[in-house]
Amino acid sequence: MEKDIKELVTVSKDQSSVEAIHKDWDNLLKTYVDEQGNVDYLGFNKELETLDRYLERLGNYSIDGNWSREKKLAYFINLYNAATVKLILDNYPVESIKDINRPWAKAWIRQGGKLVSLGEIEHKILRKMDEPRIHFAINCASFSCPKLLNQAFTEDKLEQQLDLVTKDFINDTRRNIFSETKIELSKIFKWYQKDFDNEGSLVAYLNQYSKSYINPDVKIDYLNYNWRLNEIKK
Repeated sequence: MEKDIKELVTVSKDQSSVEAIHKDWDNLLKTYVDEQGNVDYLGFNKELETLDRYLERLGNYSIDGNWSREKKLAYFINLYNAATVKLILDNYPVESIKDINRPWAKAWIRQGGKLVSLGEIEHKILRKMDEPRIHFAINCASFSCPKLLNQAFTEDKLEQQLDLVTKDFINDTRRNIFSETKIELSKIFKWYQKDFDNEGSLVAYLNQYSKSYINPDVKIDYLNYNWRLNEIKK
């Protein structure tokens, strides 16, 4: 049976700096996400009020034209990831995000005076910023997704953080398998291949981050995607 998404309602304005606000999210991630990117949703649920407040405060921000590209990317990556955790908690227990009704299509996330969906944040905002590494920074609460980084993305650390998650995902043998004659890749590289073609080809992009050289003529297959919830089992 499909579960519904609850709308997050903004109650009040908060004029704190957005970087200071990200510290709340950073503390939650450090407490409830392990090094493998798995999430203690039961623990997170104990601090649902803190998560709601963080999303409310983020939602009150309208993007200033003076914001740097890094500040904007960090803002929307954090908004996406925090909203995804909120979505799971609102429907918990759930075996997969795909069991939730229209998880990426329903507009319920407050952002700058309007409601947006996870899909809008990903496709109409983040992907439009011409930064393919966002695909390894945003998390869809599933085992085959890139790990949920257990720290908030920030303007000053963004370049380092994006490189970290990209290298980690590409070289993760649970998500990509390389050999001399064939590579088996996450379906992320199939779904969003055009985002990675700026270097001339998908393999050229991979070779920027892979620990081992990949032959440009190698055969490419794609692994099955595991949509089970990325939950820490206790």
